[in-house]
Amino acid sequence: MGNAAHKNYDVVIIGGAIYGSSVAWWLTQMQGFDGRILVVERDPTYEFASTSHTNSCIRQQFSNRLNIQISRFGAEFIKGFRGFMGDDPEVPELVLQSYGYLYLADTPEFAQTLRESQAIQAAEGAHTRHMTPAEIAAEYPFYQLDDVLAANHNLVDEGYFDGGTMFDWFKRMARRNGVEYIHDEVTGMTLNAAGTGVDSVTLKSGDTISCGSVVNASGPRAVATAQMAGIDLPVRPRKRYTFIFDAANPLDRDLPLTIDPSGVHMRSEGKYYLAGCPPDEDPDVAPDDFGFDHSLWQEKVWPIIATRVPAFEQVKVINEWVGHYAYNTFDQNAVIGRHTKVSNFVFANGFSGHGLQQSPAMGRGIAEQITHGEYRTLDLAPFGYDRIENQQKFMEKAVI
Repeated sequence: MGNAAHKNYDVVIIGGAIYGSSVAWWLTQMQGFDGRILVVERDPTYEFASTSHTNSCIRQQFSNRLNIQISRFGAEFIKGFRGFMGDDPEVPELVLQSYGYLYLADTPEFAQTLRESQAIQAAEGAHTRHMTPAEIAAEYPFYQLDDVLAANHNLVDEGYFDGGTMFDWFKRMARRNGVEYIHDEVTGMTLNAAGTGVDSVTLKSGDTISCGSVVNASGPRAVATAQMAGIDLPVRPRKRYTFIFDAANPLDRDLPLTIDPSGVHMRSEGKYYLAGCPPDEDPDVAPDDFGFDHSLWQEKVWPIIATRVPAFEQVKVINEWVGHYAYNTFDQNAVIGRHTKVSNFVFANGFSGHGLQQSPAMGRGIAEQITHGEYRTLDLAPFGYDRIENQQKFMEKAVI
């Protein structure tokens, strides 16, 4: 545990993984912000952070225009990463491997949803195509498509990128620009007498730090952080499983990130393949529960991928892990921005699996909100906490 250099900070960020570091770095880029920033991280190895268990993908294929715009900026950020980082020659170029997401529909209703989503995506400039089974088979002859009625696919700015490197440089550049990171844990908050602001945070080490704003970037632990300020947040840790497998009969071309109607997804992963899914029973779990359900591969994942891609009849799992979604049980979308009453408490929570790909745009927006009191680029107000109070869900049909 290390002590903070000061007793007061303009911004205290709780959690130093992708969101804590994105917000911290973006704050250092904001004209008009020259405050002190402290990032408090309980585990600087990030071994159990959702960021470390991500599959590092980005897609344009959402049904909500705002989510599409967020991803389009994400793709621009990834492809121009070094430029955004000040053209520092040390910063690596990030590559976006655009093999695309392929959503398969096996009901007329889902096929119609895909058709409607494709029109919305195209209107926002995305290159999504709505495809017939014959068109899918012509480009990807390895699929078994007997039950498939239609699909959506996009080969532009949609696929895999190195999210770990992006996170590493958010963190490095934030530090280089004066952000202070400490290994400690926030255990409590003191609100002002009116309950309209957080005056200070208490650390496990015993320190008390006064703050201008406090940012909840605690990933799957976000609910506990919010409770310290007397705030109820519907974000819970949920397990998501990933399997890396080798195929005896590898495919002769990239496997798009294929979303089977069953909810199982799979894609190319270098010379190997990756598959993943939620469990059939998807309960809230403790933030430190990483127990692995080994029956999932044999009983769910492998039968589905071997049916959809007969070449995967003979495969061997070579790695597997479980990570946590910070799952927004209200509407499976992010909660960001200031609380309605505790006005200096800022959310960066509940990304429900979209977190890494949304971190460039969301981190920028949160930094704008802290610096200027408003969003200056994308209007991210629909992700505000007030929608939870008002019971108005953010509508997004394309949640994996």
